[in-house]
Amino acid sequence: MTWSIVARDPKSGDLGIAVASRFFATGSQVPHICSHVGAIATQAFVNPHYGIHGLVMLAEGQSPEETVSALTAADDGRDSRQLHMIDTQGRNAAYTGSACIDWAGHLLDDQVSVAGNMLAGPQVIEETLKTYLASPETPLLERLLNAMDAGEAVGGDKRGKQSAAVKVYRGEAYPWLDLRADDHADPLKELRRLYAVAQERYVHFAKMIPTVANPSGLTDRTELDLKLQALEDERERSGTKSASFANP
Repeated sequence: MTWSIVARDPKSGDLGIAVASRFFATGSQVPHICSHVGAIATQAFVNPHYGIHGLVMLAEGQSPEETVSALTAADDGRDSRQLHMIDTQGRNAAYTGSACIDWAGHLLDDQVSVAGNMLAGPQVIEETLKTYLASPETPLLERLLNAMDAGEAVGGDKRGKQSAAVKVYRGEAYPWLDLRADDHADPLKELRRLYAVAQERYVHFAKMIPTVANPSGLTDRTELDLKLQALEDERERSGTKSASFANP
């Protein structure tokens, strides 16, 4: 009932997952990420423990292949499950249960994997992966959204659209950006709008949040206020409307 892409940026080490489905709030259960450990997507008859316990196994030093084998071996419902993952070294692994509803399958490539079930056909994950690989210099979150758009354009979930999510971790215990459209007529388009809203203020504010390297973060907002005012002035000059529903 879902397809997703799990990836690691080899230059920065950032980890990301994007997912879309004709199912409510797919972003609440499918993606699981822990910086410096790995990223896991669990779907079909979703088993959240795959993400929760799988990240622990990766943190303890098990490889993605070992983790997939251990998780599925312990689960009597494994034939109806699907999962794929990547660790902080870029190693990946995937599993598609024999009872997953057609079309179902997965693809692995360097530092990325794509998997889906209940899809219009194999072209969905093929185009998702092809598009992701075609733009290595594009920022990770944008690559993920572009890839998902390509999969949607060739059929996506064969039942239609309802929810989508994308999240990226940049080395901290919390996500750099975590966007969800839980119930929407065009959820991937809604993620684009949310990403545009994030560019207006949030991604600039995020630079002030405490990090491992700077546990106190930044509290002098002078530079932030100047940046936000400059962005607002530029929108006014260009006649560009805010993407946010909160702004008139």
